[in-house]
Amino acid sequence: MEESHIEEEGERQTKHEVAPALISVHPFQKSVAVTVGSALRVFDLIEGRPVSLVDESDGPSHKDSIRAIRYGSSGKLFASAGDDKLVKIWSADSWHCLNTISSEKRVTAVSISSDDSYVCYADKFGVVWVVDLDGVNEGKVVLPSKKGVQLLCHYCSIITSLEFSPDGRYILSSDRDFKIRVTVFPKKPLQGAHEIQSFCLGHTEFVTCITFVQNPEFAQGYLMSGSGDSSVRLWDITTGSLLDTCDVSPTVKHLESNESEPTQVTVTDICSLPNSSLAAVSIQRQVCFVLPCIRFQGIVLLHCDLSAHTLSITKVIKIPGDSFIPTSISFSTSTRLLWMVSGASNGSNHPGYTRVRLILRIEAEPSSVLEDEQVPGGTTLLEHLQGKVSIEESVMSAAAEAVRAAMCSLMVKKQYSEENREFRKNNRNDKKPTQ
Repeated sequence: MEESHIEEEGERQTKHEVAPALISVHPFQKSVAVTVGSALRVFDLIEGRPVSLVDESDGPSHKDSIRAIRYGSSGKLFASAGDDKLVKIWSADSWHCLNTISSEKRVTAVSISSDDSYVCYADKFGVVWVVDLDGVNEGKVVLPSKKGVQLLCHYCSIITSLEFSPDGRYILSSDRDFKIRVTVFPKKPLQGAHEIQSFCLGHTEFVTCITFVQNPEFAQGYLMSGSGDSSVRLWDITTGSLLDTCDVSPTVKHLESNESEPTQVTVTDICSLPNSSLAAVSIQRQVCFVLPCIRFQGIVLLHCDLSAHTLSITKVIKIPGDSFIPTSISFSTSTRLLWMVSGASNGSNHPGYTRVRLILRIEAEPSSVLEDEQVPGGTTLLEHLQGKVSIEESVMSAAAEAVRAAMCSLMVKKQYSEENREFRKNNRNDKKPTQ
């Protein structure tokens, strides 16, 4: 019996190793970063060349899957973090690693404060840590590795996303247990955050992503969240009030399937168009072995009426090809380009190929999915960010299925038998005798 339990745990761990490809664009489109597995690939869009990363910080380079990447809002800093329990702070100008932070657990989310003074990161046990970037944000010298200080904590729930409010007053954290916490970001973060502003409660499955939508008339904006319950929701974070809910599954079902059964999808990423009331949403079909598998290849564009507090689907942009299912999307502030990436890596098969696509004028009619030769940087960019220019459809199809299965395995809370629970309790690290 013990051996069967061990094998079961090993199978879960293998599934968890699958990591989706991520993409992040510099706020002013100076560069674009893509990560798959432990590989961090950056392309300089101004000079039109791949970036050579220089890591002389007090710590090793990433050796395991990167789970979170983020540019600071000023465009001066870039953060990467993941399963190797490392958070790295990079200069987004020189691309030198300025600091390496060691985490106690695997890191699932990262965010940089609007004034570049702090980086916050979350681990898979539900703890959010904060590090003072004093001296680092000058981008001139590499400082000794800093230590994270506990800022706040979700109760043993995987934190899926971290986001600072536009005015910097709050830090928001979403988790696997359906909730979003809005915490007042203190003036002295290293002493911990002790004031909860609100909880945004209403999702019925894990929350995958959060972002703010705002325009010049509503500078503070409102919060949008995506979930495994097929919905995108709009929130007032000061009160935690749910303003509106938009179910994207009927649209997907209408386009991709004639079946009568309900269609359950997961909203995997949300990206708001800067200074606009529009947001792009990427989705994936949830794992199901009974219903037909729906392979939705496109982006759903939502309109948020900030004065009326409503969400509505504006249109769906289908992406040509047989297997491009976006795993991550990103807008740049200075252009109307939506960057998308599809791919995954589990560290044991291929080197981690990805596919990068762009949509021009996403809010216009018609929108245009750019051909490879139209992409800024051309084949040089694609070869660097993708691993090669041309990617076989079968490879991308397998990667899409791996990400879909991995997300379900990671986010859906598992049910254990009483015997299994006792086995897990007895084999916890803190129950083992010390030498």
